[in-house]
Amino acid sequence: MADQSYIDAVWDAVPEGAEPELFAQRGTFMLDHVEPGDRVLDVGCGEGAFADAIAGLDATPVCVEVADEPLRRLRERFPHLTDARRAVAGEPLPLEDAEVDAVWAGEVVEHVVDVGAFLSELRRVLKPGGPLILTTPDHNRALLARFAANPHLFDEHFSPYADHLRFFTARTLRMTVEDAGFASIEIASEHGHLMAVAR
Repeated sequence: MADQSYIDAVWDAVPEGAEPELFAQRGTFMLDHVEPGDRVLDVGCGEGAFADAIAGLDATPVCVEVADEPLRRLRERFPHLTDARRAVAGEPLPLEDAEVDAVWAGEVVEHVVDVGAFLSELRRVLKPGGPLILTTPDHNRALLARFAANPHLFDEHFSPYADHLRFFTARTLRMTVEDAGFASIEIASEHGHLMAVAR
């Protein structure tokens, strides 16, 4: 299980109001798979920017985070996001079985210690047939070639002090998602990130 003081320190280093990376592109991808009226789990919701976009579609976001600071910021910035829940890293999510119609896990899975348990939890809280919408950095061969050409870039990217714990290719992401019981997964690579939808 991740140390809570480490998780809190990561959030202390994030400037308030910072726009999530590739917010427009990832937000469009997410909303393409959400329907008005859906209950959507935003796991790793941060300060709530994506949850606010979900609410703007007349869907209902369920915001979950593993630290208090992002939830404090979310409540301050977006007081209309009233369903914000505190989770504990490595423990079951604070949701009932099949509670949500869709799950948004944007740039989260790479921070998780036990990826299999995490993806199984997402499947548990998702209604059968509902989409898991997921993005994560793409560690494809082109990126590895850049690392080979620049060892300093490799060292920086894989720093032992970085908060990314897992590194995915399209193949390994497909494998882990299918191992968690999702029957199908579509994956594209855009802007250096894997964009995946699984059911």
